[in-house]
Amino acid sequence: MEYRILGKTGLKISRLGFGGIPIQRTDAEGAKAVIRYLMEKGVNYIDTARGYTVSEEFLGYALEGIRDKFVIATKSMARTKEAMAADIEISLKNLRTDYIDLYQVHNATPADVEAVIAPGGALEALQEAVAAGKIGHIGITAHSLDTFKMALELDWVETVMFPYNIVETQGEDLIAKCAEKNIGFIDMKPLAGGAIEDATLALRFICANENVTVVIPGMAETSEAEQNAAAVENTMPLTAEELASMDAIRKDLGTHFCRRCNYCAPCTAGISIPAMFLMEGYLSRYGLANWAIMRYDGLGKTASDCVECGVCETRCPYQLPIREMLKTVAKKFGK
Repeated sequence: MEYRILGKTGLKISRLGFGGIPIQRTDAEGAKAVIRYLMEKGVNYIDTARGYTVSEEFLGYALEGIRDKFVIATKSMARTKEAMAADIEISLKNLRTDYIDLYQVHNATPADVEAVIAPGGALEALQEAVAAGKIGHIGITAHSLDTFKMALELDWVETVMFPYNIVETQGEDLIAKCAEKNIGFIDMKPLAGGAIEDATLALRFICANENVTVVIPGMAETSEAEQNAAAVENTMPLTAEELASMDAIRKDLGTHFCRRCNYCAPCTAGISIPAMFLMEGYLSRYGLANWAIMRYDGLGKTASDCVECGVCETRCPYQLPIREMLKTVAKKFGK
């Protein structure tokens, strides 16, 4: 297993990390089996979140007795000091540890970033937790390019997590800037939310980019861990056949896959259009129906609120049939 330094944090981590979303599909013993297997393979980076229902708790159980073998990262949607301080304590309890290596502001929009850094914002709680030794480092995760750009100019940001895969390369230039600024880059959605079926090919593409510090595919079974480890350990250059397969995937998904660039915004009906397609992916491809429905309902405006004005489609650089895609989402969620 190859190891990298996670930017300013100085943490030495494996190129392959563990993504904690799908672990919700299993149980505590299943989580323990996956984590023990990954430890044997030299994987030492774990990513989870307060919002991933039982993920933190399962991982806390799985890490009993081997906590020192791993770098643990989690994250919170809290935007105020009070809420973030509470979430940090919950994470410590769930993960059964007295410190968390990396705590991240989860899925922030530009407006969220402003709230986080304002007086009484979440950043105050994070910095106090660092001073108290409860967390080691602070990062940010986003689906928005605008947030990514903002993060690169914030001196407290030590890591950035953003989607990057065969079909979502919109952040490639900013990923390179992470390397220039010594900010660790954590790659999420390596399989495009499950849309890319060939996990080995997907991980090979990502690891060919030297600016990616760590890639965190979601895993719920040891068979997935085994396949992912083998893919990342294969450091041979991409073959002509692999490159051709990647082009075929781009052509296949290109006409109906949202890259979450958010150029479609603002929606005249107030819908977060990329979020609709993200939740549909969790529902249809991740096997996380209950969690996806809960998050979908929490968005307020849903796909069924579309008024079919078509303005979003005039802005989409990929010419996606957004109105028809939203109808599909509304049908799947029943609202």
